[in-house]
Amino acid sequence: MDQLQRLTAGDIVHLAPELSLVITAVILSLLDLLFPRSFSRNVLGWLALLGVAMSAAFVIGDISLLNPAGAVQPMEPITLLGGSWRIDDFANLFKLLFLTGTALILFMSIGNVKEDDIPHKGEFFYLFLPATIGAMVMASSGDLITLFVGLELLSITSYVLVGMRKKQYASNEGAFKYVVTGGISSAVILYGMSFLYGMSGSTNLATINQALGQNYASFEPLIYVAFFLLLAGFGFKIAAAPFHMWAPDVYQGAPSPVTAYLAVVSKAAGFALTFRVLYSVFALGGLLQTSIHADFLTATAVLAAAAMIVGNFVALRQKNMKRLLAYSGIANAGYLLVPISTHFGMVHFSNFSELYFYLIAYVFMNIGAIAVFMLVSESARSEDISAFAGLYYRAPVTAVAMVILLLSLAGLPVTGGFFGKLYIMLGTLQMHKYWLAAVMIGTSVISFYYYFGIIRQMFLRSDSEDKGIRRSVTGQITIWICVGATLLTGFFPHVVLRFIETIFSVPNDLFIH
Repeated sequence: MDQLQRLTAGDIVHLAPELSLVITAVILSLLDLLFPRSFSRNVLGWLALLGVAMSAAFVIGDISLLNPAGAVQPMEPITLLGGSWRIDDFANLFKLLFLTGTALILFMSIGNVKEDDIPHKGEFFYLFLPATIGAMVMASSGDLITLFVGLELLSITSYVLVGMRKKQYASNEGAFKYVVTGGISSAVILYGMSFLYGMSGSTNLATINQALGQNYASFEPLIYVAFFLLLAGFGFKIAAAPFHMWAPDVYQGAPSPVTAYLAVVSKAAGFALTFRVLYSVFALGGLLQTSIHADFLTATAVLAAAAMIVGNFVALRQKNMKRLLAYSGIANAGYLLVPISTHFGMVHFSNFSELYFYLIAYVFMNIGAIAVFMLVSESARSEDISAFAGLYYRAPVTAVAMVILLLSLAGLPVTGGFFGKLYIMLGTLQMHKYWLAAVMIGTSVISFYYYFGIIRQMFLRSDSEDKGIRRSVTGQITIWICVGATLLTGFFPHVVLRFIETIFSVPNDLFIH
């Protein structure tokens, strides 16, 4: 309470990205209650989109503040509430990613969400905002308590969003499974955190790292217990095998925009959490020269390999598009874990850049693919891959867009997905983890089969009924924004990497003081 009382008006300004979303969500909930049922709830979607844009503007302002023009070194991160809240470029870059993904999902939902499918259409739009606030809190947390609050805010709101199609059995089943497995994973994470607090007497990440480094010999077994509990809990949140069993049913049962949100924003928040906690607690400071450091890297690499192998092999047998995307997401969780498992070295300082670049590509190629799927599945009244049959003859431009997005998902040139995987693999080779690079290459080749299966449906199969697809303006614009971003990150990857590396600073943004 003493720390809370020290907040000044200047401090509140630094919380503007989150507060703008809080205010927007409250206003939209009141408007939803006051408006008659005959009033179009799409207006709430536009207002939610406006709130997200305002939040993004404040985040960009924070980036500019920490990286003044002409300065040789970036400014020190801003800390609030006794160090439990950090405004640094690690958090700011992730917040931009969360807000971009949320904005695209909201935009493609406007005009494409039907009240006979989702009875509470107004709630559907503004519930994305508290979920995104939770993700942003996770990215800015320097303390276990604020971190867990953000995690639960994101999780609980996601449970509600998954069950929004309450008239459908698959949605109810997916929401129930998500609540149960999400609750278990949160309990596992909280149990791991309790060990860290017991050993250090603090919930601050920097203090925990310092205490564990000073007393490593005394606490070594308990440090391993805490690490593996946290790794398992984080594995649930990012849907990495073998902690992935909830993902296919949840993705299939959820409304398509919610599936996109879970696949992109929620997963990215999980990686922000994983990167921040595992590195700040187990991989830096006094633990750097201990066995836990090497075992942390090995365990994370094994988890990455398991996710890549399981995700790609099981995806081969999927007929439902959402389930295929779920297993694709599991495989991509493995690719994204690889930079975390390679750590820093004399010739390798780009872990964060590799992770973040691939996350950028992942956001656009997944949202774009799900936007195409929304239009196709609505026309065909089916969520199976066979709904794409003959798409090239019914909507050739949309089919070409889907091909580009699938090529990026498969990691083929010249797309953002290709360079994302390439940079990760090069970093792995620099750190001499050849076996992990071999798993990356082998599983990527396997993924060609099921991605090209969708392309085969579009070009080499014909739809006997020749059903056209609905020309949704917001859906089409979303698709081409994603295609454009996918191609731009493929043709100009160095520009994106230079932007990331200019802003992100390892000592400032990763070493929590």
